[in-house]
Amino acid sequence: MNVIELLADLQAQHDEATARAGDLRGQIEHLTVALAETEARLADLVTTRKVIAEVAPAGAEPDPPETNTAYQAIVNAFTQHPDQVFRVRELHELLSMPTDEPSVNVTRSRLGRLTRQGFLTQPGRGRYQKRT
Repeated sequence: MNVIELLADLQAQHDEATARAGDLRGQIEHLTVALAETEARLADLVTTRKVIAEVAPAGAEPDPPETNTAYQAIVNAFTQHPDQVFRVRELHELLSMPTDEPSVNVTRSRLGRLTRQGFLTQPGRGRYQKRT
């Protein structure tokens, strides 16, 4: 290889490296813009979460999914037996739920909420029936 060919080869490599550097700078510019937009969105979401947390009343947290499932099971039981009056433990036995005192108390609380919402009535103390 003579000097002219060597210089031509070096120039070709230089041109390729320059083009590659330009492509990488373009990608960096694009990613920098995308990163700035994403960081701005994250900041907006953090601010929104803080504002909602300050404005929302205490205890307004949504029930976890398993709680919603328990509510649905209770509602389904009363829907399937609309004329039957249940005590909490009877309802637990029907739904194959644990009958320990803490579990029963949680269900008692749920039944109270369903009563206040108008889905159930309380024909006697500790007894619940679907509102007709």
